[in-house]
Amino acid sequence: MFFRTACTWTVLSLATTLALADGGGRMTTDNPKFQAECGSCHTPYAPALLPAASWQRLMGNLGKHFGTDASLDPATTKEIGQWVQANAGSGRRASEEPPQDRITKSAWFQRQHRPGEVPADAFKRASVGSPANCSACHPNAAKGNYNEHEVRIPR
Repeated sequence: MFFRTACTWTVLSLATTLALADGGGRMTTDNPKFQAECGSCHTPYAPALLPAASWQRLMGNLGKHFGTDASLDPATTKEIGQWVQANAGSGRRASEEPPQDRITKSAWFQRQHRPGEVPADAFKRASVGSPANCSACHPNAAKGNYNEHEVRIPR
């Protein structure tokens, strides 16, 4: 009995370590200012979805945030910037800086949303709108939960 329990704990520990090393750990979005400021316009994307360098550029250019002025006061910018840096991705999921620092252009995102995994017309549906609307298919995206078993692609 002891041996079986020890083996189970070893396997669980190893699985957790590997998940964290891959950037697959908890993808937090639980910063109130981040939720309020970033979540007021779009899904508050988990910082683990981008590397620190991407977040640094995004937070340093909020005046031209993907065609929108998302400027914040300096104190809020600093606070959110430090938080996203501290929670930025570091594993395989965020191993490269995606083109234009867009999560939807990252190799990881492209692999997860390739044809066959996602219907070809899904992002064109009015109920989805674009690949950046994570919450359309991932009901708990705002909490940093992108579990593929909970995906519901709307019609």
